[in-house]
Amino acid sequence: RDVCTGRTGHAEVVQVTYDPDEVSYRDLLTVFWNVHDPTTPNRQGPDIGEQYRSVIFYHTPEQEAEARASKEEMKRSGRFGRPIVTAIEPAGTFWRAEEYHQQYFAKRGGGHCRIM
Repeated sequence: RDVCTGRTGHAEVVQVTYDPDEVSYRDLLTVFWNVHDPTTPNRQGPDIGEQYRSVIFYHTPEQEAEARASKEEMKRSGRFGRPIVTAIEPAGTFWRAEEYHQQYFAKRGGGHCRIM
């Protein structure tokens, strides 16, 4: 609830746990670039506020390097037509949202998430 106020400095994100033998970090980055608009600061779809900023949080120096490289590739591709504003920052503590926010679209119906 606090994050929804936009006054905490936190971002609404998902933390992805994956097996690199099954899917690569690069593949995850490809999904990231394909499921949201990285050109709108503090907005995703109808959601507006700092908590909806476009950001990649990394856990290792290797992830940071790969995230930065993929961002540069996206910039060079010209795919988005506007500047990419996605931040790349070290991951801090991940705070799981309250239960009412888990499986949000399934509980509330509809939605606009492109990976649903």
